[in-house]
Parts: sequence; structure tokens; C-alpha cells
Amino acid sequence: MKIVVVGAGGVGGYFGARLAAAGADVHFLARGAHLAAMRSRGLRIESPKGDLHLPQVAATDDPADIGPSDVVLFTVKLYDVDAALGLLPPLLGPDAVVIPLQNGVEAVSRLSGAVGAAHTAGGTTYITAVIAEPGVIRHTVMDSLFFGEIDGRRSTRLERLLDACQHAGFRATLSDDINVDIWTKFVRLSVFSGITTVARSAIGPIVSDPDLFALLKDALHEAYAVARANRIAVPPALIQDVDRAYAMMSPDAKSSMLHDLERGRRLELPWLSGAVVRLGQELGVPTPTHRFIATVLKPFVNGRAA
Repeated sequence: MKIVVVGAGGVGGYFGARLAAAGADVHFLARGAHLAAMRSRGLRIESPKGDLHLPQVAATDDPADIGPSDVVLFTVKLYDVDAALGLLPPLLGPDAVVIPLQNGVEAVSRLSGAVGAAHTAGGTTYITAVIAEPGVIRHTVMDSLFFGEIDGRRSTRLERLLDACQHAGFRATLSDDINVDIWTKFVRLSVFSGITTVARSAIGPIVSDPDLFALLKDALHEAYAVARANRIAVPPALIQDVDRAYAMMSPDAKSSMLHDLERGRRLELPWLSGAVVRLGQELGVPTPTHRFIATVLKPFVNGRAA
């Protein structure tokens, strides 16, 4: 099985490296200083599950160098999706499948429109990993990967991917309803990202403050209501167990969007709280908390305000 990682950042770099270390035929599509470091020094993973150094990796910025593949893990940031779609055609073998691992809930439809439904599956992941420096991925917590065919069938191509993942040392799940998995992650992440970023705070002080925690719960109810209005069977436990779920989180946990805000980088806001607002309008679901988040963070969407 030939696997291509499009976007070798924290998510793609981590899972791709683990797969390559387990013997999979993995190719990385990257750019800039990160690509240069991978070509000269390989790829290094720093992780509580064990460090890893691949002294040589197959990495390029030209998909034509890779050619047709079996699986494409599409892991670029949400704001880079449209530009990255043009990289995919040379990578598509006859039964190739592209699995988007972005945040949000709109990547599958965007991919399907670009490469066709037959080449599109669904995916999501729970992981905290970043590029610590060019050629180095720092993984801190979680490494769960979910993927599945959009219609819920168990295909040979994804069974083969599951087998490769089971030898790679991270948790992989071939889902019977990937849409529920994607939306469940979206509900959680849109709230966590939005509240920590708008408060400029790790989750601990938010949970400890009654007013901030009430704001978080309001945002959670809104995102949950949007999912249910869209006929996605996200589990009621998202709402029922909110106090326990956040009590179990590390009080120092910050969202990647907050990290991006602190570093003056672009934000994925339009596809998180912004998407809750947009989808809520389409479905007739009020989303005042997410509208507040999207509004006050709007000046920073494209990076640090001048």
C-alpha cells in the first residue's frame, strides 16, 4: 500500500512517520524549511509514546514525483484546502482514496467536488502535535485516527489501511458511521477552540470561573443543536457529561487556534465557530455564543492585526 501525506505538519507528520517506521510505503508532500530539513536530516518525532527518528524519508513538493497512490492522508490546514486540492490528481490511482483529517465538517464535500465521490472517504483525529522546528514533530497527547467510507460500508482499501495502522503504534478505528465521528469532533472542537481563544486562556481557568464555564456550555448546546438539526446522531453524552469531560482535561490545555492567535498566525475560525453560525442560519438554529466568538476574533483571522 502506497500512502501519501499531503501536508506533513503536526498531524500528517506524526501519523506518516509512525506508519513509515512500521514499514509502510509513505511519501510526504511538504514545502519550505520543513521540506528542506526532511530531505537533509529526515523526520524526527518527539513523543511521550517514544521518540522516533527516520533518517531518510521520501519527501517532495511535487506530486508528480510521487505518482499514483492507494491512500492520501489530506492534512493541510483548513485555510489551505482550496490551494492543496490541485495537488491531488497526480496522486490518484484507480482505487485511490483521499481521507481528509482537517477540523470542521466541510472537507468531505470540498474533496468530493474536486476528486469525485469514489475517491473520497471521511476521517478525523484526536491528537496534539506541532512542528517544533523544521524536520521535528512534537507530539504531546492523544494519537487516535478515525476513518471510514461515507456510506458506512467496510471497503477493502480501508481494511488494508487499518491493517497498516495497527502495526504503527497508534489507535486506529475503521468507523461504521464516520459522519457521526466527524461531527462529534466538530462539536467538541468548535467549543474548545472558540472559548479558549476568545478568553485567551487555557481551559483550567475557564472551567473554574462560573461565568466563563456557563459561556462554554452555551456554545456547546448551540453546536450540538446544529448537529442534531442536520440529522447527525451525535451522542447526548456530549451535553450530559460536560462537567466530567472538562474536569478530566489538563488545566493547561490550550487549543491550536489559541496557539495560532498567540503567534500571529492565521486562524481556522471560519470553519469552526464561523461554520456553527453559518450552518445554524441554514438550519434555523440560533447560535449567539458562536456568533460572538466569530465576531470578536474576526480581526485576527488572517494573522495578527496591524
